Amino acid sequence: MVDASDHTVAGVLTQHSAEGVERPIAFFSWKLNKTQQSWATVEKEAYAALKTLQRVKQWVFGSKIVVYSDHNPLTYLTEAAPKSSKLLRWALALQEFNVTFRYRAGNKNVVPDLLTRMCSV
Repeated sequence: MVDASDHTVAGVLTQHSAEGVERPIAFFSWKLNKTQQSWATVEKEAYAALKTLQRVKQWVFGSKIVVYSDHNPLTYLTEAAPKSSKLLRWALALQEFNVTFRYRAGNKNVVPDLLTRMCSV
C-alpha cells in the first residue's frame, strides 16, 4: 500500500495469511524535498510506489505484486504510456516487477495514510 501527502510519501509491505488476513511486514516513509513537494499528486503517488518497491525488491522479486493506492489515476501507470517523461521513466523502472495497481478508498488505505501524516514539517 502506498500514499503521498504534500510533504511525505509512504509505503507498507503486507502479506495475506493462510486465513486471508492482511499482515504488515515493513513500513517506509520518506520526506519530500522542495522540488518533489511541487510535483503533481500522481507523480508523488508513483514515486511512493517506486521507492517502496525498490526497498522491498529482495523480498518480492519474482512474485506477483499488487500495489494499493487511494489515487485512482495511478492504476493506469502501467497500462498506458504516460504523457509525462518522468512518469514514463518510472513506468519503465516498474517493469522489472510483476506489479498491478489497484485503487483502494482512502478510508481503507489507513496505514500508509497515517505514515504520511505523522511527519510534521
